[in-house]
Parts: sequence; C-alpha cells; structure tokens
Amino acid sequence: MNNLHELGVVEAAAAIRSGDLTAEGLAAALLERAHTHSSLNAFMTLEPDQVMAAARRADQQRQAGQQLGSLHGVPIALKDNINTADMPTTAGTPGLREHRPRADAPVVSALKAAGAIPFGKVGMHELAFGITSNNSAFGAIKNPFGHRHVPGGSSGGSAAAVGARIVPASIGSDTGGSVRVPAAFCGVMGFRPTLLRWPQAGIVPISSTRDTAGPLARKAADLAALDAAVTGERDPMPVTRLSGFRIGVPRGFFWEDLEEETSRICESALEALKHAGVVLVDVDLPEIAAVDEAVSFTVALYEAKRDLDRYLEGEGVAKRFAEIVAEAASPDVKTILRPLLDPATAISERAYRDAIEVHRPKLISLYRACFSNHRVDAIVFPTAPVPAPLIGEDETVILNGRAVPTFPTVVRNTDPGSNAGIPGISLPVGLTRSGLPIGLEFDAPAGRDRDLLSLAIALESLFPAPPLP
Repeated sequence: MNNLHELGVVEAAAAIRSGDLTAEGLAAALLERAHTHSSLNAFMTLEPDQVMAAARRADQQRQAGQQLGSLHGVPIALKDNINTADMPTTAGTPGLREHRPRADAPVVSALKAAGAIPFGKVGMHELAFGITSNNSAFGAIKNPFGHRHVPGGSSGGSAAAVGARIVPASIGSDTGGSVRVPAAFCGVMGFRPTLLRWPQAGIVPISSTRDTAGPLARKAADLAALDAAVTGERDPMPVTRLSGFRIGVPRGFFWEDLEEETSRICESALEALKHAGVVLVDVDLPEIAAVDEAVSFTVALYEAKRDLDRYLEGEGVAKRFAEIVAEAASPDVKTILRPLLDPATAISERAYRDAIEVHRPKLISLYRACFSNHRVDAIVFPTAPVPAPLIGEDETVILNGRAVPTFPTVVRNTDPGSNAGIPGISLPVGLTRSGLPIGLEFDAPAGRDRDLLSLAIALESLFPAPPLP
C-alpha cells in the first residue's frame, strides 16, 4: 500500500485486520515520516525500537489468530501530560523532566486494550497553561502549515503530528480549548467530550472540574472510534440526516470581532450547511461573556495548586506546586502561576465558591435554555477568532488592527462550553490566502457526544479537506 501516512485510524485498523497491511509496515512508514518532519519539534519522546517491537507483537497476535481489538496495530501519539509507564511524563516542564509514572493512565490502558500502539509522547505548552505551545524549556512546536506559526495549544504537539500525517490520531487534553484550538490551527479535527465521559485519572491536571482528555484525528469516524475505545461504548453510531437538522448560530459574542479571513471562511461554511439542508437558527446566550469570565480563570487558578499537589502526591513525586512553578521556564506560564503562591494574590476560597456554586450553574442553564428554547441539537461558531499566530506572539496578537491579549482572545469561543462541561468538536473548513487552516466548532448538549460525532461524520464531506501541508 502506498501513502500509508494518509490512512486514518479506522482504515488502518481494517487493513491490518484483513492482512492487507502489517502493523510493522505502518509503524516503519510513520517513524520515517516522523524523522523527515523532526523540524516541527512535535515529539518529546519517541523510541523507534519500542514502537517497532509493539508493532511486531501486534502482527504476531494476528498471525496467531488472537482476538483483535478495534484499534489493533494502529499507532496513536499521546500528549506528554498523560501518564505512561514506559515513557516519561513531563507535562512540558523542567520540574517533571525525570518523572516516570508507575502505571499508564486509564485512557492509555483503554487504548492499549483496544490494540493501539503508543507512538511516543508529543510536546505541549508548559504545564498546559497556554495556547501557543511555544515552550521555553523544550522549544517551540511548529505548525505544519507554516513553520513560522504556532500549532496552537496546549496540545500543540498532538495537532502538529496529526496535521503533518506523522500519526493518524493523537490524544490531547482540553481545559479551555486545548484540543479544539490546535486542531483548528493545524487543519485537523479535535473533540472535547462531555466532562467526565473520559477518565481523567493519571493526567497532570490544571483543573479537575474542567479538564478532559480528548482525541485529534483527520477523520470524524476516527474520533468516534477512539471515543468508543476509551469509553467502552458498544451501541452503534446514530446516523444524522442533514436535511432539516437544526443548528443554532449564536451571532452575539461568538461571531463578533473576527479576523477578516476567519469570518469569510466560516460564513462560507454556513452557506454550505444551508445548501445541504441544515436549518440555521439565530440563537442567543445572553450575558455569556460576563458569566463565563466569572467562572473561567477563577476556577482554573484555584484548582491548579490543589489538583497538581494531589497528582504529585499520588505519583510519589516529592516536589509540590511551588517547586514546579519555581522551575518553570516559559515566561507566560510563570506570570500566570507565580501569583498563586502568595495568599495576597491567590484566588480566595470565597471567589472560588461563588464561581462553582453561583456562576457555573448559571452558565449551564444558559446553554440548556439555548438548546431547548430554540429546539436546536447543536450550535456553531468559529473555533478561534484568529488564524494561528506567529511563534513569539505569546502576549499579544493583532486582531482587526488592534493588539489584543493572545491567550484570552484565542480561547474566547472555546472557553464557555468548557466551563459548562458540554461536548464540542472542531472541523477544518478552509485555508486563509496564506495557507493557514481555519476551524469551525459545533457544540452539543451535555451527554450527546455520540450524536455530535455522528453530526461531524455527516458534515465533513461538505468542507474541503486540508491538503498535505
């Protein structure tokens, strides 16, 4: 088979199962591609001998007539904040450079049980506290569609590896947009499951009430296959018929102040939806900006110290939050985390309780009312208001002639759904004139993950597939 790097997860698994392809042959081709594209700096750890040994075992199991899992022999990359017993888990920070977990995270165990082959650990924004993956400790990760640009973050290595066709899929993590934003910037698909649908144990945390692992791939069916493998889903995928399907368009906030080409491409995508028979409904989420702001950083920054200390203690790591922060290398990350060490500038218990007990329930209610009152099964909006910034634009980026803060601007549209705990998926819908991908996000009500994945499967043929970068 030619062009093995173009195979998706489902295609590769089927070819290996049928004997048309060996796991060893696929692994060798992808390792060669990883070497060719090493300048992307997508990987933190990649041991070719380890990958090839696992691929040979997969082929031996097939030849012996053993029962094969749904992902048998398929290489999957893992973000470097996800515990792996046979590879370091650094979370992209010097303080955890030597951290070797005692056991795989449940997400990794589930993928292995389905037959997947871990294909190295991919780089990330330090401690996942950023949106560029410009990591001062381990180097900037580059966007495969433009090496001067960031791949997004914090799962930047995941998106770069999938976008460059080094792997058919990768597992990232998403607190406020860290799967969907890099997917949008690198021309791939990224899925954030409903909060707690995927197990979160064994993953270096930011915020236990916001974090979730999630997959990145180039095909919607692959996202669905990975979701089923991790969750144990056995029901067949529902089939979505686009004719008459109602999708809400929240024009206020989500569609405001967009970069010109982002707006043009996403508006064109809406026209494609209408042409396919989708019913677009103008919806509103009143006060969404203020309510989300009252939840977002208050919750994440309060929980960060508590949850990281719990992780470190559970892993038997002697260091604690203060020592990890003291060793942090990235200036933007230190700026965010250092104030948490001072009681005078840390988030107060009262502010946190207000965010969790008052503002988050209001945010959840806004979404429930939007879906229910307008009788829509999803809402749609640009994943990010801007295309991928240049490497080095960690503090500010230019939007419509103004210098605006990079982090809150890039996650503006992805953050509210994260705080509400609902599922979201970003699909690539076009390229800017300079060749940078643009993503369009679809969010669904909590628990409707399979319906959202089915919608993505139905929609992906409407939009131009990104070219090989």
